[in-house]
Amino acid sequence: MTRSELAEVLNGREISHEMDKSEEREAAAEAGLVVVFGYSDDGVELRGVIDDELSAYGGTTIHLNAGGLVQNKCDDDDCPNFAGFDAPGNRKIEALWCEEKDGPAWTYKTDIPHSTFDIMEEGDVFCRGIVFEMWEVTR
Repeated sequence: MTRSELAEVLNGREISHEMDKSEEREAAAEAGLVVVFGYSDDGVELRGVIDDELSAYGGTTIHLNAGGLVQNKCDDDDCPNFAGFDAPGNRKIEALWCEEKDGPAWTYKTDIPHSTFDIMEEGDVFCRGIVFEMWEVTR
């Protein structure tokens, strides 16, 4: 399955029914894909090759490298581990909360090639998620 095909499958699903376990396994094991979407007003889900959830109240920046998520293991941004976010080869995804007036609650901005899909909540677009190929992180 390609990133575009998976985005097409996910497009239009309702919040809380974004992906099932078989799609997560297929995206991870067979296709090397990562799916990113918002699941509430304070969280971002990553499914597929990366399987995690991040606290994101008001938005956040997701840092990635070839090994997956790069996380600050300290409570302080001056921590030496935090400096690793900007290491050569790392990539970013900006998780944006309510960026556009009357737009989706969650949108994502990145230079990683990706496909988009919409998650709905009672007929309105709640989240414009993304799907990307993990190997693209190292390009």
